[in-house]
This record gives sequence, C-alpha cells and structure tokens, in this order.
Amino acid sequence: MTCKTKLDRCVLKDDLTEVLESLRQADVLVMATPVYFSDVSSQMKGFIDRMYSFLTPDYRTSSEKSRLAPGKKLVFIQVQARPNENNFADIFPRYEEFFDWYGINERHLIRCWGIREPGEVKGHTKVFQRSEEVAKIIMAGK
Repeated sequence: MTCKTKLDRCVLKDDLTEVLESLRQADVLVMATPVYFSDVSSQMKGFIDRMYSFLTPDYRTSSEKSRLAPGKKLVFIQVQARPNENNFADIFPRYEEFFDWYGINERHLIRCWGIREPGEVKGHTKVFQRSEEVAKIIMAGK
C-alpha cells in the first residue's frame, strides 16, 4: 500500500515502471491480449493490477478516483483461438469498471476469434475494418 500511503506511484522498480510512467503522458492506451484460459494473459492481468497505483488513496469513497489526467482513450484488442464469437465475450466487460475508475471513458474493443496460427488474421477483414473505424474515431476526437 505504499502507493496509497507514501508515494503517488507504484513502489516496485522493474521493467513495468517505465511503461506505467509513460501511461501518465499518453493520450491513448492500446492493450492487446490473447485469451488464455477464458481471461486476459497473466502479463495483461499483472499490468492491470499494477495500474492500482493510479488510484487515489480514497478511491473507494471519492468522486475523483484516479491520479491520471482525464480524457485518456483505450483500445482493447482481444484475440482468441475459439471460433465462436460468443465465447469469451465477457472478458472486456469484466474490466470496464476498473477503466471507469481510471477515468478512461472512451473505450474501443477490437476482437478477433478463430485465430490459432501466425498470419491467420489476414483472412478476417472485419477485424481490419473495425481497426480502421476505431482509428478514425480516435483521430477525429483529437
């Protein structure tokens, strides 16, 4: 709890320290993960957990929950091997409350399913169309 009692950042010093600091300055956060055992990868979950340091010490009761500047945008990319679009559709919604706490209110989901091998995504034109759509929305808002 050092990030809530003595510092305004995560006390851990590792390879993620620089990434977390760059997030403070970023306008857009792009998070990409394969689906592993019905959830985000362990690396993604670790990143989300470490974002805890961006919450204010009184985030549970305060209307200002985040130390991040408002207006950040999120692109969340999720890729899964299971070919059924309905499988794992619940992953992103499970994390949305956390993104609300961080003040990341503009969020875009790009999902791709039925991808097992490198290069297979080339046949999924809907993914590329969705990616272009999201890019246009984000760039129009700047």
